[in-house]
Amino acid sequence: MSPIKLAIVGVGKIVHDQHVPAITANADFALVASASRNNTIEGIPGFKSIEEMLAAMPEIEAVSLCMPPQYRYAAAHVALTAGKHVFLEKPPGATLSEVADLEALAAANGVSLFTSWHSRYAPAVQPAKAYLAANAPTNMHVVWKEDVRHWHPNQDWIWQAGGLGVFDPGINALSIVTEILPELVFLTSASLEFPENRDAPIAADLHFKNAAGVPVHAEFDWRQTGKQSWDIVVGTARGEVKLSDGGARLWIDGAEQPLEKEAEYPSLYRRFAELVRTASSDVDVAPLRHVADAFMLGKRKVVDAFHD
Repeated sequence: MSPIKLAIVGVGKIVHDQHVPAITANADFALVASASRNNTIEGIPGFKSIEEMLAAMPEIEAVSLCMPPQYRYAAAHVALTAGKHVFLEKPPGATLSEVADLEALAAANGVSLFTSWHSRYAPAVQPAKAYLAANAPTNMHVVWKEDVRHWHPNQDWIWQAGGLGVFDPGINALSIVTEILPELVFLTSASLEFPENRDAPIAADLHFKNAAGVPVHAEFDWRQTGKQSWDIVVGTARGEVKLSDGGARLWIDGAEQPLEKEAEYPSLYRRFAELVRTASSDVDVAPLRHVADAFMLGKRKVVDAFHD
């Protein structure tokens, strides 16, 4: 079977660090082009826009869209209308309505749409999900705190409306939460801290419950220095479940569990290949829905200006 001719749109650090290695190691894909205003990928043709790229190389079969979420809908619409399969980096869009429209467009054109949530492929996630399916959670506490100056230096788009602010990393935690919990949870209250010079929050404190009243508390903050925190702790009647380092490690009742090697992006591209080969889609907006609910219910607090 011939490899799928794939192009990347939006070339930044995550593309070089994660996407390119995962694609080049996957025999189902051939990376044939890129489109980016400022950057290229060595060894393949580079274009300034997706329109220019698709016009010059109509043989492209699929595209991975890795630009900021505010610009993803327009590019995805171009690709899907042209009959290309589309991989959406997280978050899949700036709004829920955009993603719903793209899902309908993919179906109408008989191509695949994949809302990728890389943290769901962390090695601790599926073992934790299986354990919680057999042992009902009694509570959950999420602490997702990191230093924005280290992870997103001088990225103005992330502070603009639609860039999500602290929810850009926080949505990774929400993608794990929505994967491992056996029942849906719903936001009951939220507090969002906005720097006085920014349009997106730098911190968020969220409270959820499920239909049975089981509480979930999530703390997101972009001002943490020193050791970074990406932890999820779940109480059960049989003991505590802890996922740490973004899902790279797992403890059950105090005992660390053996896990597979981390392979988030290779797993994403294996899944995308399956979808393309079967012309099917995988569209899940549950993490993004929680973010939207936080903006709807959240009490806004203005804090001191933030400077990189």
